[in-house]
Amino acid sequence: PPMAFRDVNARRHIGLQQLSSLASTGRTLLGPMKSHKFIVDESTNQSTLICSAVTLIESLDLTSAAGQLLNEAIQAQNKEFKTGMSTLLFLVGAWSNAVVECLQQNVPVSAIVSVMSEGLNSCCERVQCLQISIHDVKKELRSSRVRPSTFGSETCQVGCDSLLNPQNLLYFQREISAPEEVIPINSHSHQGDDCIFDKGLVSPLAGFGSAASLVKPAGEGRSSVISESGTITSSWIKHKLTHSRHFSTLEKGCFSSQQGNFQGYLSGPSADPCGCYDLGQLAVALSHGNHTNVALLQSIAAYQQERALCRGSSQLNIAGIVTCSLLGPPESYSCVSPGFVTLVSPEQATVVKHLEDKPLRLVLMDGDLTEQYRHLGFNRPCNVRTISEHPSLRGGRAGDTWLSTMLDILGSFEVNLVLVKGNVCKSLMERCMASRVLLIGSVTRDVLCAFGEVTGAQAVTYLSQLNASCVGQGARVELWQASDGRAMDLGELVPVWINVPGIPLLTAVLTTAVPAKVQLLEDQFWTLVYRLHHALNDGKVFPGGGAVELLCLTHIQALIEQTVGRADKAAVAEFGSPWLAVPVAEYKSIVLQALASGWKRYLSVVLCNTAEAASELEACASVEHHLKKATACGSPSAYILELFRRGGVLRGGSGPCAGHSEASKVYDNVGAKMEAWRRALDLVLLVLQTDAEIITGPKRDQLLNSPVSSEFMFL
Repeated sequence: PPMAFRDVNARRHIGLQQLSSLASTGRTLLGPMKSHKFIVDESTNQSTLICSAVTLIESLDLTSAAGQLLNEAIQAQNKEFKTGMSTLLFLVGAWSNAVVECLQQNVPVSAIVSVMSEGLNSCCERVQCLQISIHDVKKELRSSRVRPSTFGSETCQVGCDSLLNPQNLLYFQREISAPEEVIPINSHSHQGDDCIFDKGLVSPLAGFGSAASLVKPAGEGRSSVISESGTITSSWIKHKLTHSRHFSTLEKGCFSSQQGNFQGYLSGPSADPCGCYDLGQLAVALSHGNHTNVALLQSIAAYQQERALCRGSSQLNIAGIVTCSLLGPPESYSCVSPGFVTLVSPEQATVVKHLEDKPLRLVLMDGDLTEQYRHLGFNRPCNVRTISEHPSLRGGRAGDTWLSTMLDILGSFEVNLVLVKGNVCKSLMERCMASRVLLIGSVTRDVLCAFGEVTGAQAVTYLSQLNASCVGQGARVELWQASDGRAMDLGELVPVWINVPGIPLLTAVLTTAVPAKVQLLEDQFWTLVYRLHHALNDGKVFPGGGAVELLCLTHIQALIEQTVGRADKAAVAEFGSPWLAVPVAEYKSIVLQALASGWKRYLSVVLCNTAEAASELEACASVEHHLKKATACGSPSAYILELFRRGGVLRGGSGPCAGHSEASKVYDNVGAKMEAWRRALDLVLLVLQTDAEIITGPKRDQLLNSPVSSEFMFL
């Protein structure tokens, strides 16, 4: 077929320029104090606020081959880790620019590919010494103590103490009738183990703007009060300077359960056999500035640890967590609820009201509930043309027979609730609502499994497969209520709560009054959840704050010095003159410096985004200063770890909290960080090695009349 041909592997390499241009859009997404971006849909004029590189890259024009490869790399990172995409995106741009500079200095492509690959592999091996086991991290977090801050800036005194205090989170005064009466945020009393946490498990920001007193649990001799200004004061809380992703820690903190109610109170780490305190503090260290979601995740970790009956399991069950975003209520209503919270239509909400306080019979379906649906792998008979699969002898409308059959099946087993993984036929849903049967579609497989585990229900592909052993029992449904007991009426959609005693499922209800922030809140929540999940699975973390990248820079500097020295020795031994080996050494030095420039730019931008440096020039100077000191001390890793123990690796700039002498620890995931590096470099080197762009199809004809037609050879 006719095609257009363009040479891309010139000194200015078009593909690398495209990568650099696309990656530059994510520069402000680095660091804990990232700047959000608005994505505007031109067709609807609706805007969405984002902080995720995945959402950003999906919104860009990716018609070029390089753009599509970039999207694939980011999607692969997101699918495997759910974190590290911003790092990947930035390094793709930084290393693309660095490789273009190498090409402009006439460095051969083969030398760039081999030296950069070897350099990255060497750095990945070198930074292994910085890995810290989760056990050691927990010991460090437990031993940390809060010290009073002497820095008076309100900018840095973020109310993180309240977020880390389960007492402040769980108990607010509604009606004080007795000095030691404790009232949960949501008072829905159901019998069974699910009462350990109630529907409103935790509302991390509830009441922060009002003058509400906190109710103290029984036996607790000290009280806390939320003042009119929104500041939580306590006789034992000590405020600590916080900034960026560095938070204060509490001396005490744990969740404890009693039969029939969740009694949240503070206890010492020694009285925490389940590790709830540890997981909560680890979540803070991995949060990177995500304040609100830390409290939500702490509640989830506590609930899952309590359910494990303190058997020592420290893993986070991702399959037991789902989210439900509510548009309308303020963000202070965000909370964690046991069971499944989802959105239904107002008509379905009417059915829910009828089914409240009734034990339901439940059916789970792992496909679509439509007449045309066939399971994956279904093969129709060969040489057979299907006129109608359900012929109606009565001459009724097409599909009426199927609808009647489905209703008869549900009625024969007295089914009240059907959870469907896929889509649901609208006509069937309407008929079911008339029969007071609730159908909910688009339910994830994990939710189906959770309900099947506690109700005894077995998922079926078609309703015709249903039998008595497949029907589950014990589920309850009602309208979801906010932390103050109000039912949520959101107009088009209504939140409902489906629960079963003992279900291993939690729903993080994320609320916001700003439509553009819905996607933002979900991205932030899942990023934090997966950071904690991967940290526990890996069993180790990296010290954060630029420690790993700084060690890479010192290692590359050592490699460059070794390269020059070895080249001189080899040339003298083989040729009797060192100048014959100079070109080889220069190539390697140039490429290694290009590799290092990516991490230097990364650290500089992070310092600027966190206000640790007033400008990128100042940030670069700070990085160079620490690089020289680490190299001069003789043991860069020891120098970096010592800086980390003091509270930060690259701290001490001119930021708002520069006067603070001690900061809480921050950690990074091991696997996600190193895989982001590898994927970024692999993509850059892949595009580097492409030598031509061949375009076929209709676009080839468009190029004939375009301004760039001179760059193509038309065949």
